[in-house]
Amino acid sequence: MADTRCSIDELIRNKNPFAGHIVVRAAQIWGKSFPDVPSINCHASNAVFDAVEKVRKGQRETVSITITAEKGLGKSHIISRIRHRLQAENSALFIYMSKYDNLNQIHYQFLQTVTASLRAFRIQNVMQWQEIAAALLNETSKWNYTLQQYISSIYPNWLSRYSTKIVDKLTEVVIQAKPEITNPYLVKAILWTLSSVHANYANYWLSGLELTPAQAEVMGLPNPKTEDREAEALKFVRQILELTSDYRIPVICFDELDIVDMADNGFTAPQVVASLAKDLYNNLKRGVLLLAMYPDTWNYQIRSLPQAEAVIDRLVSEQSDRQPIVLKYLNSDDVVAVVNQWLKEFYEENQQTPTHSLYPFNEDKLRELGKSKPTIRALLKWCAENFVVSELNVSGKPSKKETHSVEPYFQQELANVEASIDALLDDEVAIAKALRLAFNSLIGETVEKVSIEAVEEVKASSADQGYIDFKIIGNKGKVKIGVDTIQQTGGRYVGAALKRLIEYKKFDITRGCLVRSKQINSGAAVAKDCLKKLLQEKGGEWVKLQSQDIKPLLAISFVYDCESYELTKEEVFDFIKQNKLAINNALIREILSDPCGQEPDNLTDDDLPMRIPQSLSDSTDDIDINLATVS
Repeated sequence: MADTRCSIDELIRNKNPFAGHIVVRAAQIWGKSFPDVPSINCHASNAVFDAVEKVRKGQRETVSITITAEKGLGKSHIISRIRHRLQAENSALFIYMSKYDNLNQIHYQFLQTVTASLRAFRIQNVMQWQEIAAALLNETSKWNYTLQQYISSIYPNWLSRYSTKIVDKLTEVVIQAKPEITNPYLVKAILWTLSSVHANYANYWLSGLELTPAQAEVMGLPNPKTEDREAEALKFVRQILELTSDYRIPVICFDELDIVDMADNGFTAPQVVASLAKDLYNNLKRGVLLLAMYPDTWNYQIRSLPQAEAVIDRLVSEQSDRQPIVLKYLNSDDVVAVVNQWLKEFYEENQQTPTHSLYPFNEDKLRELGKSKPTIRALLKWCAENFVVSELNVSGKPSKKETHSVEPYFQQELANVEASIDALLDDEVAIAKALRLAFNSLIGETVEKVSIEAVEEVKASSADQGYIDFKIIGNKGKVKIGVDTIQQTGGRYVGAALKRLIEYKKFDITRGCLVRSKQINSGAAVAKDCLKKLLQEKGGEWVKLQSQDIKPLLAISFVYDCESYELTKEEVFDFIKQNKLAINNALIREILSDPCGQEPDNLTDDDLPMRIPQSLSDSTDDIDINLATVS
């Protein structure tokens, strides 16, 4: 027994299951579930499950629910619970939005959120898009094939035998059987997701982004018009939700609404999203809307909207008192249950059996803590600070000794980044913020012969805003490096961005620096011309973005941005310096180093022509698909 106790104590000294879990990020909503006690605030999650059931049975067409709670009470934990149960039951499409980077184009951003959510993997690496595609084919053609059959066997063989024209024929079959569908290209793109060769391009197109001419021609998909992207996005996302709701009930969650950003029309982020939710409520064929916000956001922003009563009626459609559902603070039983569940999973994962289920905590002291009605965030923070074997603070109150260690938060955020790096590599906003933080931490340092003095915004007119992320000032103002992260594929946007990056005089820079991991499409003439000027005439640079370089910078940026970690700027900057996250980072040093005037090697190739597999085994000869006319 002594050996077991020693082993557990050693485990506790080396691992802390509570550290880094004080806040819930979007990646964690989609990833592994948190240890959950379903009885806590079950009135909120059950309201959503009941709404889904009512819509499924046809008792309601659309239901809208709003949850309010103070900071840290567990709004995102409830959403995580909802997502995991809906996945287990496989009865709904889960759509989650928590970023509102451009309130002036909220419809376009919502379209990207919807498509990203439908792209998110469910069970056995299957996308929600692919589930819809299989359902469409089975319904309209009276087939009964599984999704795995379509992906692994049927589709590869069809493409091999019939070429890409098979998708044109399948699209015709679907449209004829479902004449209410008005956009055949939407159907075609969804059907393309069943092809492993074409799925990523189909997802890209569905997000409203531009394919290369070669990709668009092979897949038979017209590139989107850019003149009125916002209006087109709203129309397109309605078509997506209308089509998908025939097979899965869309559950659309708007989280993290309590931000101070404001659109050009004067409305705040919660007000803009509330108006979007109202539009969805009015136009969805069927679905469930869920909004989560602070009480003050509801009382002072939603209620102050023009025609607020009409909005409120649609945001709390099932509440007889027309009030949001309010989350409750934890009581003593809740505190014990939460800690018990977290420790149970922790010890099981590490194959240890503690002397009692709450070890190393004391149940009486946990119950005493519960009398203060803590939030879930406050409880997890207390547990993280007091998860020690000896000298344990058992007063039942938060420890007076504030460690403010950045390390556990950094490690947790780094794990989150690792789990979602593919998506993050396309998140230009997150990458730009991470780079800017790194350079800010280097002010006063000399790196690659540049004495860094400041990191500044680029002054630009409204037409030019958003292209150059920031500029680095050094060597007594003689060096002014304009940095722009461009991960988009569309030639028009890349060309527009590069055009700004070579305007040295206009934007008061001495060097333009492009940060990008992907090749530039060979057919993007403007982008190619601007790139040549940047590298060969203007003395600029193209720095290759690599995941191993940006991961730690993204992780520490997320730590820095999270108010709930209660870390000071000095503590984060000290951590960056002590661990040399910025000064030894290859990406940071390459941005500051003298330009080589060449394109980087081994870039991601986004301009490969589509190729249809020719040597796949023909394992579907017994399938009568009635497609003999397809050549």
